[in-house]
Amino acid sequence: MPWTRRFVLALSVVLAALAAALVTAPAAQAHEERPVTFPDGSGSVPALRTGEPDLLVCKSDRADFQRRVAGFPAALKTRNLALYDRCARQGFRHLQQAVDAVNRPGMTIAILPGLYEEEPSLPAPTGACAALKAPRSSFGYQILSYEQQRQCPHNQNLVAILGKKNLQIEGTGASRLDVVIDARYAKLNAVRADRSDGIYFRNFTAQRTTFNSLYVLAGDGFVIDDVLTRWNDEYGFLTFASDHGLYKNCESYGNGDSGIYPGSASNINDGRGYDVPRHSIEITGCRSHHNMVGYSGTAGDSVFVHDNEFDHNMGGASMDSAFPGHPGLPQNHARFERNLIHDNNQNYYPYVADGTCAKPPAERGYEQGVVCPQISMPPGTGIITAGGNWNLYEDNWIYGHQRTAFFLNAVPAFIRGESAWGKQTDTSHHNRYAGNHLGVDRSGTSRPNRTDVWWDGQGGGNCWQSDAGAASPYALPACGSLRGEVSGATDRLVGEPVKLAQLLVCADYNVQARRLPAGCDWYGARGIQRVETQLALGVAAVLALTGTTLWWRRLRGSRLAGAATVLGLTGLALDVAGSTLALTPTVVPALALLLTGLWWTALGLALRATRPSRPVFAWTTMALGALTLLDAFDKAVLMIPWIPLSPSWVRGLLAVVWVLWAVIVAGARASAPDPATAPTPAAAPAGGAA
Repeated sequence: MPWTRRFVLALSVVLAALAAALVTAPAAQAHEERPVTFPDGSGSVPALRTGEPDLLVCKSDRADFQRRVAGFPAALKTRNLALYDRCARQGFRHLQQAVDAVNRPGMTIAILPGLYEEEPSLPAPTGACAALKAPRSSFGYQILSYEQQRQCPHNQNLVAILGKKNLQIEGTGASRLDVVIDARYAKLNAVRADRSDGIYFRNFTAQRTTFNSLYVLAGDGFVIDDVLTRWNDEYGFLTFASDHGLYKNCESYGNGDSGIYPGSASNINDGRGYDVPRHSIEITGCRSHHNMVGYSGTAGDSVFVHDNEFDHNMGGASMDSAFPGHPGLPQNHARFERNLIHDNNQNYYPYVADGTCAKPPAERGYEQGVVCPQISMPPGTGIITAGGNWNLYEDNWIYGHQRTAFFLNAVPAFIRGESAWGKQTDTSHHNRYAGNHLGVDRSGTSRPNRTDVWWDGQGGGNCWQSDAGAASPYALPACGSLRGEVSGATDRLVGEPVKLAQLLVCADYNVQARRLPAGCDWYGARGIQRVETQLALGVAAVLALTGTTLWWRRLRGSRLAGAATVLGLTGLALDVAGSTLALTPTVVPALALLLTGLWWTALGLALRATRPSRPVFAWTTMALGALTLLDAFDKAVLMIPWIPLSPSWVRGLLAVVWVLWAVIVAGARASAPDPATAPTPAAAPAGGAA
């Protein structure tokens, strides 16, 4: 690595670390689990078995059962009545009892219509299970080992499926709402499948937990088919460190993190480009709505997400590399195609602010639409990529968002606990946004997003479709017709300074402490409250005071300097005004930079003309003007492809030097006339009096 690039890399990491110090406490990890490794990949996606079930689960109230099946189609009703007769004789009354009776791979458990609260599993742990020694998560629950889960399966789980192979669990109702597994907010998980390869879940509902409804951990082969999850503190569906997975025809809502979370999906394509031999997990035909976010995945690697609907969440979908302890970081190789991602404008943060989310889960009102957001999330966003690489977003319908369709920012590696310098800029590369239908629904009706792109500017190989509308930055690298082709590609080591400041301020959120960062518009800050406007106003005040004082003390006799100062003050005023329009991209910020750049350039020329004894300061002023004009070009016309840092970073650092220097120049006492330029006195007439 050339020394110049090393220097820039070191500078960018230091800047990011200094900015991170502004955050007074780290964000809570949304998912903390025991250390796990990926499966060896030798499994496969299980197929649905249609034969008679091996084990049956039903409740003992025959009248209630008959009422539940009364409206079923005739054939389905007849089958359920026959299964009930068999279950009444030799079946189980609780799902956990049936799971415990599984004694070989390839068995099927059928759950008949009814409400399953699994009463034997509900009591709090006692004896040795109440005294397990294990680390605690930031949310207070114990992070148990697999052996501890086996020892005390109901410390955290309503139904624990541990080490079972090729097990199928299916409801026999006409819809997934006919079989309901309800944890009543007494357990972290309603159903947990741990090291259970080849598991198949079908046709039931799981609900009301303090973590998630359906959890698959360290599994090689699983299917989630026509299952509903709802009303959980964290996730509806959580699959973690798993491979050969399929979600299909599922639904999830009312979750404090995401409805669908394929976190740490098996990292099978690390080191590849866009073309990959297979994906670890496929998600299709699902709908996730009225959650904090519809889909999310820390280290959501090699996930194929197609033909789903993510709507009426705070955010539609997100991928990230922002939390430590997740194998497979940094996130890579998600593929999104033909999804409907729309109207994700919910704002659930008021429930945190007013104390609703501080109540016990059963009292929060989840069933009435309350959601308690667990992490920081920009409401009104379609797809968020916070530190991901080699992701493909193609042929999706993304519309009706009050913030932006695509949100892309980098995440330095120290955030995930990796300190190696070479890794600090290893995210936000080669993300391709092409061929999407932006601002229109499937019928062609106009449903614009407020902006189509928000990008912090960091990373290399990222590209966007040419018809992306309003964007920040205005100029974007364009995708070629082939994957991997990028027009005007950039490779920057750190994002824009103001956007970086915004991201770091907004990250200082904590649901448990009811801490909503002041200065962040994600949480309701408006006008002068917003960090972008505060920064713009502070910078404008310092520059205006310094520049005006310099002109008054040293250059007020120069018409050029006077005109330049007026130009500069106008540019600074426009910069403040532009900072209030962050969600409505206009030419105002670029115009502000243009006028400010012309101010410094003209001021430097005036200094050269009137203060020739200070040529270095004059040249520095003109250099600052040139950098500002270059920054305007970079933001509004074309992102300059060959520079490792945005001109705004160099301009900002030079501006600090210039302000200090200008204060010295303006405050210096007037010097004696330069002998070389002072006028020669008229000679005394010859013979005159002394």
